[in-house]
Amino acid sequence: MATRRGLGRTDIEVTPVGLGCWQFSGGKGIAGRFWEALPQQRVNEVVAVSLERGIDWFDTAEMYGGGASERALAAALQAAGKTSGDVVVATKWSPFFRTARSIRDTIEERLRSLSPFGIDLHQVHHPQGLSSVEAEMAAMADLVADRKIRSVGVSNFNRARMRRAHAALAARGIPLASNQVRYSLVDRRIESSGTLAAAKELGVTIIAYSPLGQGLLTGKYHEDPSYVRRRPGPRKWMGSFRTKGLERTRSLIEGLRTIAAAHGATVGQIALAWLCQFHGETVVVIPGASRPEQAEENAGALDLTLSRGELEKIDELSRRFM
Repeated sequence: MATRRGLGRTDIEVTPVGLGCWQFSGGKGIAGRFWEALPQQRVNEVVAVSLERGIDWFDTAEMYGGGASERALAAALQAAGKTSGDVVVATKWSPFFRTARSIRDTIEERLRSLSPFGIDLHQVHHPQGLSSVEAEMAAMADLVADRKIRSVGVSNFNRARMRRAHAALAARGIPLASNQVRYSLVDRRIESSGTLAAAKELGVTIIAYSPLGQGLLTGKYHEDPSYVRRRPGPRKWMGSFRTKGLERTRSLIEGLRTIAAAHGATVGQIALAWLCQFHGETVVVIPGASRPEQAEENAGALDLTLSRGELEKIDELSRRFM
């Protein structure tokens, strides 16, 4: 797999696998309840292993614990000896019950939370704001002009809204760098909806969050269905982790196991490698990790190159999830 690729049509380059930092929320807020509250030392270890294994970018958000994730990430990067410019940092503005003016009003708070690291990619977290796409992109473009941020992205935008964001930024001479969306082998709806095709057309990078389907694609829940009951968060109530849901995905997991064995890899690594390779350089992934060994495993996907036959076989096994 290529070691680095461009983030949209910006001058920013990232590794195909980054680290999603939702789990660094400290157990705070609605978002934080999905995860156990990690001590800072554990966060430091997860980030250190990611860096050692070649991952050079990190995605966080205001919504992740009201800045707790941003602060934990910044502290971990400093503990690893990194300074601003050594890594790529992405964060997100929360639009809930807010207008576009809030983008400018909250930028200093975002910068303080991430200090001494700058914001390489600032994203609108959801489409449910109180202002138009055009107004939000104008506010983001102002931050680029003021050198508060390097580039602009969106998250959870459908094809039509992504096109509007792209057009609004293009009028200011700025590319739309990315659209961060849920995408995995058990959720390929961005293909059937046309969002992925539009991203390819526009030169927008797709950042795949939940690329392991909340852990479903590691295969561990298929090996031990009772495991989900011992995990924090809402997985235990999600249909995909119950008996019927696990049976629906079992043939995919078994197919991934066969390919993984041929590469001396894990099921999860194969699932990540497929996302990064099947669509050329359009898709990058941000799996999370709450333990150093998970970060080690995720980064191992960078070392894999799947054959065209393997890519097509996995495509065939997972087409039912489009």
